[in-house]
Amino acid sequence: MINSETITEYLASLASREPTPGGGAAAALHAAQGAALVAMVARYTTGAKYEQHAELVQRTINAADGLVVEALRLADADQHAFQGVIDSYKLPSGREDLRAVRTASIQEALILAAQPPTQLVKLAGAIVDLATELFEVANANVISDIAAAADAARAAATTARVNIDINVVAIKDTAARSRLADQTDGLEEKVILAADSLVRRVRERILG
Repeated sequence: MINSETITEYLASLASREPTPGGGAAAALHAAQGAALVAMVARYTTGAKYEQHAELVQRTINAADGLVVEALRLADADQHAFQGVIDSYKLPSGREDLRAVRTASIQEALILAAQPPTQLVKLAGAIVDLATELFEVANANVISDIAAAADAARAAATTARVNIDINVVAIKDTAARSRLADQTDGLEEKVILAADSLVRRVRERILG
């Protein structure tokens, strides 16, 4: 599992000539880092100076910590789901009945593989929303990390979108493709716009 590996071990696995972990896991770790940065900024926004915002800050800490856990879960889920696609392609296809089983297995695996990145785009949006809400009251000494969190979430969303696309184009069931489109179309654009807006606001506040 990715969340039990050291950073060095994970990067070595990512760089190896193996299909997993890949971009999906990397996207999830982008999100995990974004959420962790939001939690860090919130923890620096505590004490008497920020007492009037204590409820918002604590709510942000709790939510961000939860998103870190969920992002790491999605990293493992993505790796597992993509391995399912790989295993399906390895099924025997020498006879017509075996080819039918293999085809059905591949299609089911592709649909399942689109689920973790779909969830990840939504999670990335939640990170940007948290960061945006915290921005107004955040400790100015760590305000740049709000921008870092937004950019990490943005990277998670755009990478997840590509992983959705590569699965969807291979799915032959039009109803399944439509369901996935309903779940995901336009989501990453909203995350991108919100993240870009937040980064601009952070830079304006830093530069005065």
